[in-house]
Amino acid sequence: MSTTGQAAGRFITFEGIDGSGKSTQARLLAEHLRAAGHEVVLTREPGGSPGAEDIRKLVLEGAQDRWTPETELLLFTAARRDHLERVIEPALSRGAIVICDRYVDSTRMYQGIARGDLRAQVDALHALMIKRDPDLTILIDMDPARGLDRALARGGDEERFESFGTEMQARIRRGFLDLANEFADRFVVIEGNRAIEDIAGDIQSLVTQALA
Repeated sequence: MSTTGQAAGRFITFEGIDGSGKSTQARLLAEHLRAAGHEVVLTREPGGSPGAEDIRKLVLEGAQDRWTPETELLLFTAARRDHLERVIEPALSRGAIVICDRYVDSTRMYQGIARGDLRAQVDALHALMIKRDPDLTILIDMDPARGLDRALARGGDEERFESFGTEMQARIRRGFLDLANEFADRFVVIEGNRAIEDIAGDIQSLVTQALA
């Protein structure tokens, strides 16, 4: 809750290709807003709730051909619905700021255009089962090759999408920029090929203005 009293909750999402630094920036923004006296819920997709985290393991681990794009879309939508019911909506209802690392725009990219021609199905399922759009979406734009190198350097088991390579990263980057034009009322594009603290400063300034 804001120190100035109960206020309407705000829903902020971060988007970008793998390795763009959005998770780091989401965390830094959450820390900044908490220091300013706001209640902040920092979460992620796929995941964010116990059931959605179980689905996260299914979709981010394993071989490239583990799931078809259509099955992936249904799994992501199921995870998002649980996340929405158990975490996002309750937090917004009590006036918190929800910061989410990825949301429906990632599904529009990964399952909607990069893995299959399913954009219409993504939008239809979102309208039917989710209905909640972000108030603000911060797109961190990053060179695809650099982003992929950074993503692979992290290691770990969640590399199923990174394994599709630079070409897919480039398609997703172009797609995100197209989305920023399509949903210009809520998207802000941030140049990601800079120092972390410079990016964080720009994001903190724009979010502070948006909240005011």
